[in-house]
Amino acid sequence: MSDAPPLELSEDDLFGPDNLPYGVFTTEDGQDLPRIGVRYGPYVLDAGSAAAAHGSPHTDLLQRPNLNALMAAGRPVWQAVRAELRSWLTSPEHAGTIAHHLVRAEDVTLHLPFEVADYVDFYASEHHASNVGRIFRPGGEPLTPNWKHLPIGYHGRAGTVVVSGTPVVRPQGQRKAPDEAAPSFGPSRRLDIEAEVGFVVGTPSRPGEPVPQSAFREHVFGVCLVNDWSARDIQAWEYVPLGPFLGKSFATSVSAWITPLDALDAARTAPPERTHPLLPYLEDSAAGEPGGLDLRISVSLNGHTVAEPPFSAMYWTAAQQLAHMTVNGASLRTGDLFASGTVSGPEVHQRGCLLELTWSGRDPLELPDGTRTFLEDGDEVVLTAWAPGPNGSRIGLGEVSGRIHPAL
Repeated sequence: MSDAPPLELSEDDLFGPDNLPYGVFTTEDGQDLPRIGVRYGPYVLDAGSAAAAHGSPHTDLLQRPNLNALMAAGRPVWQAVRAELRSWLTSPEHAGTIAHHLVRAEDVTLHLPFEVADYVDFYASEHHASNVGRIFRPGGEPLTPNWKHLPIGYHGRAGTVVVSGTPVVRPQGQRKAPDEAAPSFGPSRRLDIEAEVGFVVGTPSRPGEPVPQSAFREHVFGVCLVNDWSARDIQAWEYVPLGPFLGKSFATSVSAWITPLDALDAARTAPPERTHPLLPYLEDSAAGEPGGLDLRISVSLNGHTVAEPPFSAMYWTAAQQLAHMTVNGASLRTGDLFASGTVSGPEVHQRGCLLELTWSGRDPLELPDGTRTFLEDGDEVVLTAWAPGPNGSRIGLGEVSGRIHPAL
């Protein structure tokens, strides 16, 4: 831990006092002791030890090995803890004490910050869905008839949600190109990324009780970046009639840092104009606050920026997704993760996956280290993002990285 109080941050630091995302970390001298940490500039605050030093009533919640207990405690506790953290890190009277609970970010190992209960992936970008429709159904209607009436989604595999930096092993499975007479088995030849935004559920709900859009803040603890890797060739052969399965379930990478929902208040923005009337549980024109979020995502491949998808362009909001996910009475559990689906904008450089960026391989990306249609072994993908914060500041989301390893 540091002996000096390094609390002064530059005004443009993406992880300043208006952000304070949560994660779980270990240090070299405590590799078997995962602790809750809070990112503050180039430092990680040991939240549990800081809480104990300040006599916080929330010490027990902050001394757990993951975020689940804190997430389950509910929004009033989230707000109280956030206020305490901000006070400890910014008030001069706490500087001497808090310095002993800070560690350099480069000196910690980050872990999956919460136990994932269920994982749901949506398909909420009109630009992405339209591009995919044009690629696979040329000459037909890009969007399916239900797309403008409900947020389309599917249940994924919670057990293969992994923290940023975890290697991604190229999946194997059945593949069949349109010109092949029969399927073959082997490593995916069309391995892809999907730049997404995830929402982490804290407060659970009771079975049989839908969660309305108005209760979104009471249930959603925070936000993170997601890369929902996709084996396009495996998926294309398997997905009719029941949808994605092995082509998606091998790995979903999430950020090690969960940004509190309240940190993104200044990023609230109106979603795109609705073109079809919505059923009452999805109607949001009279909502008290805009349901969209102005998140600026950047996708890099081997260090080269290949896309900058704007989350503000998403047709369906996270509150609508939550309402739809529970409208049949399905309950929420602490640790549920639901993701937006690929984030894409109207411009070519705003497309959030290689399927769109290369138009299914027709238009290869020209990069300094060679051309790409889909991912090759050794490729590293990194997602970063920021959002507008209070008084012209920027709020950073934790990055998501993953390197492709050869199939086993």
